[in-house]
Amino acid sequence: MTCYRLSKVAIGLATAVALAGCGYTPGDRALSGGLIGAGTGAGVAALAGGNAGAGALIGGAAGAVTGAVTRPDQINLGTPIWRRY
Repeated sequence: MTCYRLSKVAIGLATAVALAGCGYTPGDRALSGGLIGAGTGAGVAALAGGNAGAGALIGGAAGAVTGAVTRPDQINLGTPIWRRY
């Protein structure tokens, strides 16, 4: 597996794991969305050969806004693992 492909897989897995931590209040969702967006934006920008800092800023802003304007019933990821047992 090439380093480039391994990086893509790692970013995909990290994003999937991070999505499991979305909050229930608008503030929680804005915070988690901003962090997820920043990480994803930086990763995508770095893989595309762009500026990772700019990607993090754009992704973080988009994620925070998306998290703040959504309701829990619009984002149904199932029951979190810590509430299943």
